[in-house]
This record gives sequence, structure tokens and C-alpha cells, in this order.
Amino acid sequence: MLQTYTWPKFEYRQSEEQRSGHPRRHAVVVVGAGPIGLSAALELARLGVEVVVLDDNDSVSIGSRAVCYAKRPLEIWDRIGRGRGAPTLGERLAERGVRWKIGHVYFRDEPVYSFDLLPEPRHKMPAMVNLQQYHLEEMLVAACAAEPRIDLRWKHRVVGLVPADDHVALQVETPDGVFHTEARWVIACDGAHSGLRRMVGAGFSGQFFQDRFLIADIVMQRELPAERRFWFDPPFHRGQSVLLHKQPDKVWRIDFQLGWDADSEVEKQPERVRERVRAVLGEDAGFELEWVSIYQFACRRIDRFRHGRVLFAGDAAHQVSPFGARGANTGVQDVDNLAWKLALVLEGRAPEALLDSYHDERAYAADDNLRASTRSTDFITPKSRGSRLYRDAVLGLAKTEPFARPLVNSGRLSTPTPYVDSPLNTPDAEACNGAMRPGTVCADAPIEVGGRRGWLLEQLGEGFALLAFGPRPPVAEVRAGAVGARLLHEGSDWHDAEGLAAQRYDARPGTVYLIRPDQHVAARWRTFDAAAVAAALARASGQRG
Repeated sequence: MLQTYTWPKFEYRQSEEQRSGHPRRHAVVVVGAGPIGLSAALELARLGVEVVVLDDNDSVSIGSRAVCYAKRPLEIWDRIGRGRGAPTLGERLAERGVRWKIGHVYFRDEPVYSFDLLPEPRHKMPAMVNLQQYHLEEMLVAACAAEPRIDLRWKHRVVGLVPADDHVALQVETPDGVFHTEARWVIACDGAHSGLRRMVGAGFSGQFFQDRFLIADIVMQRELPAERRFWFDPPFHRGQSVLLHKQPDKVWRIDFQLGWDADSEVEKQPERVRERVRAVLGEDAGFELEWVSIYQFACRRIDRFRHGRVLFAGDAAHQVSPFGARGANTGVQDVDNLAWKLALVLEGRAPEALLDSYHDERAYAADDNLRASTRSTDFITPKSRGSRLYRDAVLGLAKTEPFARPLVNSGRLSTPTPYVDSPLNTPDAEACNGAMRPGTVCADAPIEVGGRRGWLLEQLGEGFALLAFGPRPPVAEVRAGAVGARLLHEGSDWHDAEGLAAQRYDARPGTVYLIRPDQHVAARWRTFDAAAVAAALARASGQRG
């Protein structure tokens, strides 16, 4: 039991198909009610899809686990948890958590340099929010419970899976015995030890790291700034690293690198942990232990994100080191990528082949995250004398030499991976500048709509959008088959309140962007051409290669 949190217990209930013994065929079954599975259910429900969520537990996660949530997942939660007049899910998470954007790096007993995760002002969501995972999950559960399209079933463990051409048959174990159900599509969000991954025979390969780390969550009354602090080889923990983060409710997380030879049972002993914490904070620091854990980590991913009608997301699809907050953050981006594609396929407005782009794009992002995570780990925990000499030289130079600072790697924090080679992109046909190239997640900016202040990402909605600057194109919508992209014209539909949208989108008069439902750029042009837009829309919705 934690001092600052009491775990809820969710009610197990029999479903009608369980009582009757007659399986139903559901549109989508999500397996796993962690942050990724719950986010998938919310996004699909927002898109009009009915979802069943199965989880073998009846509460939220034990311990704080994931704590750092980046700007992009917050923007996704802001969209999928719209409040109809009440604060959105993203707004509530940002309000409940600890906002921060400044990080400090230390080498031995000296500060090396500081960084700002969001040096560019005027975005709705903060750079980072720290919030214990159990708080996040409880908020997501409440949002799912309020959504009539979501059937959340606790104490339902999937123990068997049989694929067919047009559905998947699932065998589900409950406190009342085993029953069968069916799904047109299954989303596996059942974690790093995924049972569904084993059931479909998926490969899961990568690297295990020979090191151990101690997490100590403490309750401390002392006030310190909400900033990330990372120490390399500090005097209070020689030869290792230490990371400090602030969480809500006066809880602080301290991560200690222990080394591979550390005895986990000894290191978890309360007095041993207190000794380490006092070494960081000082002998006079008043604190109480909240939660202690030892972890080892791996960097690996699944061979294919899609196995027939089973689609994998989150830790079931990829594992990364905890440095850089890439686990839950990238998992939320998985389901953001998947949900709109699956909804179009279920509605018959796009071919099933569109779902293959889910693997193309998210495997590319996973590989990018694995590379970043592995490099961070190699820098933080060098395994050879040469690697340590290199690291220490970089840290020594970084204090006075700006060129060395980009080489310091204390865990490159999570940012979206652009899908630069996606088959859904239409490449630029003319010279375009700026960061908003095809495959890139859209930048936010302050705008005005109907005389009220708002944000650009809020206006993009749930389908494809045509973002136009300058002269208004002579259409309200462009269509490709059963898929349409509605016009959002700067000047009549919305106003660039501070000129930042034009700046961030390199918008000369006539510039047009085709935006995907997941707020990624699909194509851009300097002048509107209906045929070119329709062709790009067909490509982005999987109707044309």
C-alpha cells in the first residue's frame, strides 16, 4: 500500500454472451487495459467503432512505473478525450501532473549544462508532464467508462486464439470459467510478456542489457524546482549514474544505476535504499519510502506489427530502455497511427492493405527509438575502457564547449519520428521549406475561430483535412472514392492569430497541406490542384500505391 495512493478495485461482471454461451463477433477486441489499450479503445470509440477491452486484472498498475509523458502523447489524449465543454483528457493530465521542460546534466560534482525541451513558445501542451502511471490509468478507465461504445471487462484473460479469414476466435478465462468470443480485429496491448505474441508465433528480437537499476519513489516535503536532474559519476554514487524527477503529491523518483553484479535483494532493503537517498539529498533530508523496485531492460521489437487480424501495439510490439521516456509515449503513438486506418477498413472505405502501412510506419519509428535508446544506454553505462574514456571526455568538454553538448546522452527524450519514407506520403513536387514535410506530425499554433482563441490541432478534427493559406480554394471538400478531406481555410474558417501557423508551415499565399486523421502531413503544395489533392488523398488512404 502506498502512502499517497489507494488502488481502486474494478468490478468483474459477466457479459451477455458469457451467460448465454453464444459467442458474439465484435468489431474490435483490445487485449490489455493499460495506457495503450485504453487509449486505443478511446480513439476507436471517438471514430464510431464499438470496442471490447479484456484485461486479466481488476485494478491499475502497481507502482508508479511510467512517469514522463511527452508533448505528442498529450496532444493525442487532448484529441481523443474531448470533454464537450469540460476539460479534455489532455488538459486534465497536464493539470494533474507536474509540468517541466528544463533538464540539468552533472558530471561528478559539477554542472555540465542545461537544456530546454520546448524553446519555441506558444504550444497548447507542455513539453513534458510527470504523472504516476496509476493516476493516468485511472483517468483513462474513467473516460472509457463514460463512453457507451466501450465495453471494459475486468478479470478476463485470453488463453487461446484461433485465426480465421474474416475474424479471430478468442478463448477467455474468467472467475466463472472459460467462454468464447470473436473479433473481426484484435489489438494486442498485453505488455512486454505478451501472451498473444506467443499465440500467433511472432518473433521478438533485440538486445538485453547487462545492468541493473534501482527505482526509489520517496515522499518528501522539501520543495525543489520541477526539473530533470541527471548525474554521471557523482561523488555520492561513484562510477554510476543517478536520475531525479518530481512527481505529483510530493513524490520524487530517484533512479540509481547499480551495475550487473548488484545483489537485488540486498539493494531493495529499506535501510540500504534510505542510505542511497540520503547520499543524494543530504543527511537532513526528511523523506519516507513510497515504492522500491529493481529493473533490467531490453531493446527489442516484434517481427511484424500486423499478424493477420491481430495488431500489436505498445510493449507487446517493442521494448526500449527507460532512458528518454520512450515506452508509453511511443505506444500511444502506435494506436494513434492504427485507429483511423482500422476505422476506415471497418467502414469499408479503405482496403485492408492500408493496415500494412501500420507496420511500415510504426516499425520504422520503433527502430528509430531502439537506436536512440541503445545509444543512450551505451553512453550512460559504457561497457569498455574506451567507451568510458570517450564519455568522460565529452562530459568534460561540454561544460565549456558548445559543440560537445549534443554528444552528451543522458537519455534523448521522446519526440515523434517522422514517417519520411511512408508509402502513404506524396513527395514534394516543388520547392518547400520548413519542417512540415510529408510524414511529419503537425505543429500546433494559436489561432482564432469565430472570434474565440483556440489551437490549430483542435481544428483538424477526426478525418482528413485540407489546410489552405491565402486564396480560398473553390471547394468545400476533395474526395477520393469514399474518403473525403474537408477544407480548413485560413481567413474564413480560422485565423492565424499571431502569424505562427504561417511561420511554422512555411505558408506563402496559395500553400495547401493535406493532413491525415492522426495529424501527420500527407502532402503539401504551393498552389491548389484538385486532381493532385485527390491523388494524394487516395494514396494516403491506401486506395492507390
